[in-house]
Amino acid sequence: MNQASSDPRRLSGIFCPNITPVDEKGRVDEEQLRGYVDWLIQRGVDGLYPNGSTGEFVRFTPEERRRVVRIVIDETAGRVPVLAGAAEANAAETIAACNAYGEMGVVAVAIVAPFYYRLSGDAVHAYFTEIAEHVDVDVTLYNIPMFASPIDVDTVYRLASEQPRIIGIKDSTGDVANMLRMMAAIRPIRDDFSFLTGWDASLVPMLVAGVDGGTNATSGIVPELTRAVHRTVLAGDIDAAMKMQYHLLTLFDRMLGLGEFPDGFRAGALARGWDLGRGRLSYSTERSERLATAQPEIDSLIGEMAQRYGGPGEGDS
Repeated sequence: MNQASSDPRRLSGIFCPNITPVDEKGRVDEEQLRGYVDWLIQRGVDGLYPNGSTGEFVRFTPEERRRVVRIVIDETAGRVPVLAGAAEANAAETIAACNAYGEMGVVAVAIVAPFYYRLSGDAVHAYFTEIAEHVDVDVTLYNIPMFASPIDVDTVYRLASEQPRIIGIKDSTGDVANMLRMMAAIRPIRDDFSFLTGWDASLVPMLVAGVDGGTNATSGIVPELTRAVHRTVLAGDIDAAMKMQYHLLTLFDRMLGLGEFPDGFRAGALARGWDLGRGRLSYSTERSERLATAQPEIDSLIGEMAQRYGGPGEGDS
């Protein structure tokens, strides 16, 4: 388990990669977003993470992404830190987004490696170096090789040793051994460097291995459970934490496998009383029917977990 760092730049706890609410016309729903942010904070998230994969950042315009962060920062009002996704299509636009979010008051930004084109480790290093040398805000790397160029251990080590603006990594592979390799390489040279896991299915093993926290999609649905997992591991009760992990695994697998990501998580939010609208990807008749058929099961599963770990909340049905 990780020993807490005294460095205030080191991120820890559960940061929620919140869903982006949309209205019936597909526009960002500010009222729902503000209410949802309040509910998440009241239910125990340690931070917010707008413009993540669960927030479908690639399906919104740069202006909309900035608006989402501005709303989250304003509604959060300093109650919890905000880590904003700042990935754009190229380095120049990403730098502009980073600096805009820094001015808004985020504690750091998260940036995926270039997507669409698969790049070498050296090219990924050059990309993040250019960004780190031109931003006025702390940067966390975001490793999600299913959607973007991978960030290997050697590249993370080089960036950590060369760029003080780069203060951490969010890794969504679920690969515990690879995370151990990163921590073994970087912890001796950077006490301020944060390690966050984005793969809910291995949250407890990652926390036991020593990561600082997580950015977990399920925290937007059952924030009480992900908080309990984190705190229980910190308290040293690994047996209890693993029982929670199996509950989390069941929920994560069901929501991840429903429809097109993140359909299952929108269905999960609806089970908690939050109608956050439909995602921006076009819905086929089959997709809509599948979601409607699965909703009662999602309602039952999440209702059971919400009662077990937190009881009904303000947003619950």
